Amino acid sequence: MRTSRVFLAAAAASLLLLTGCASGDQAPGASSDPSVSVGPELTGELTVYAAASLGAAFDDIAAAFEAENPSLTVVPIRYDGSSTLATQIIEGAQVDVFASADEKNMAKVTGEGLASGPELFASNTLVVATPAGNPADITTLAGLADPGATIVLCAVEVPCGAASATLLEQQGVTVTPASLEQNVTAVLTKVANDEADAGLVYATDVVGNADVESFVPDGADEVVNHYPVVALTGAPNPEAAAAFVAFVLGEKGQSILAEYGFGTP
Repeated sequence: MRTSRVFLAAAAASLLLLTGCASGDQAPGASSDPSVSVGPELTGELTVYAAASLGAAFDDIAAAFEAENPSLTVVPIRYDGSSTLATQIIEGAQVDVFASADEKNMAKVTGEGLASGPELFASNTLVVATPAGNPADITTLAGLADPGATIVLCAVEVPCGAASATLLEQQGVTVTPASLEQNVTAVLTKVANDEADAGLVYATDVVGNADVESFVPDGADEVVNHYPVVALTGAPNPEAAAAFVAFVLGEKGQSILAEYGFGTP
């Protein structure tokens, strides 16, 4: 009987030892939590096309993404009006990820079968921007209709232009702009350089810019742009593209966007 007890104790100890060895041999980087999936290392290059209004925020997001994936390089992001970027993608530009400032231009890309399942990741609203000091003393949306004022707007085919047209129409304000720009950055640049008395830009564009002042016009809260992002079907680096989209939608990406004044989707 004593021999049996000794044998059973030894067997139990051996089993514990084997179990401990199995745990200790866990692959580096693997998680003991079965709900956590560790993907393959991301390598190569990632090409992102993003709306001009995303410039500063996406630069920070790209840097944070690279920091977590040191074997991957995010090519300097191409920023422009969403309509311009959508056209370039449709015409064959080799792109991994597209982030639009509106759903209309994203629909052009998905409608061509170049992407599917875009997800909303941010929102934005319009403000009236003036040069620092507001020399023309424009304090209301109606002030943009002053025939003596030099006003710049985005062209209607780009998201900021479509939103501006909607806001002005809803508020019954008719504006004759001095120029129509192909992206919101161009509008802001003209205002900041005192080449225009005012312009309609996104709230995020004026954050931290000492060269401009801004105010929220009546009705702006009723004209909201929602931003979708997608990994393109023909992405040259599909694994990195999917991971970047997940990063934008995740906690870190959303935190960076919030810092730049973007709203939730």
